[in-house]
Amino acid sequence: MGTLGYYIFYGINWTITLLPLSILYFFSDILFLLLYYFPSYRRKIVTENLRNSFPEKSEKEIEIIRRKFYRHFADLFIETLKLTHISDSEIKKRFMVTNPELIERLYESGRDVAVVYSHYNNWEWLSAFLPKYTKYRCVGVYKPLQNKLFNNFINNNRIRYNGELAPMKMVVRKIVENREKNIRGMYGIMSDQTPAKTLIEYYTDFLNQETPVFLGAEKIASKYDMAVVFLNFQKLKRGYYSLTIDLLFETAKDLPEYMVTNTHVKRLEKLIREKPEYWLWTHRRWKYKKEVK
Repeated sequence: MGTLGYYIFYGINWTITLLPLSILYFFSDILFLLLYYFPSYRRKIVTENLRNSFPEKSEKEIEIIRRKFYRHFADLFIETLKLTHISDSEIKKRFMVTNPELIERLYESGRDVAVVYSHYNNWEWLSAFLPKYTKYRCVGVYKPLQNKLFNNFINNNRIRYNGELAPMKMVVRKIVENREKNIRGMYGIMSDQTPAKTLIEYYTDFLNQETPVFLGAEKIASKYDMAVVFLNFQKLKRGYYSLTIDLLFETAKDLPEYMVTNTHVKRLEKLIREKPEYWLWTHRRWKYKKEVK
């Protein structure tokens, strides 16, 4: 997207997202038809991912999951754009934390937290709204997009509600800076991104496939003696979500190698198996295979 195209997009988005979500979902219904039928978006990738992840399911079952996924995917796009204009009252109505007392207890203990989450349900709302429910300084660790204008658009929405961002390469510096200022931090790390081929250090079994995974959450939590939590983000109905924070480890210090990683990977797998339509199946998650030595 060029500069002119971006500003056209920005102006249209700024205007349209003044409309309430109940009306914007009309555009989502149209978008679903485009994504699923005319001409379809990465449908072959989605189908292959589903078949490999659920070999026990019939073609009919795969088709049902695929169709539900694209409906959710269209909603996700519209809901993400809506971050441009959404009020505090609407956030409180549509986004609920079921157990804020856990965050409060960890905060009072003085411990920083490594937060593991994924491309499940509406992760953009999760990144934007979680800071409203905690005293922690919430820092989202992200991989910058190639398009700088669109990257800034997404990041501005993510920090609109008092969150902060740190590129992957800068997260250690951010942790050190916050500790020097006696600021307790929650560091949100995506658990299901694919490492660059040259950065792959570890494979694990995930959805019936050998899968390369980042070790960032484990390394950071271990080095800086953090608690590790997993964000169980559930869709209640269209446009309404609940978040339950699952404590995986009170402290990651001195745990066996790969224990944190294997634990959060299996926790995500369980979530996906329960409601597979809410994970991001368009992603080329298994493009790298483990080399046989």
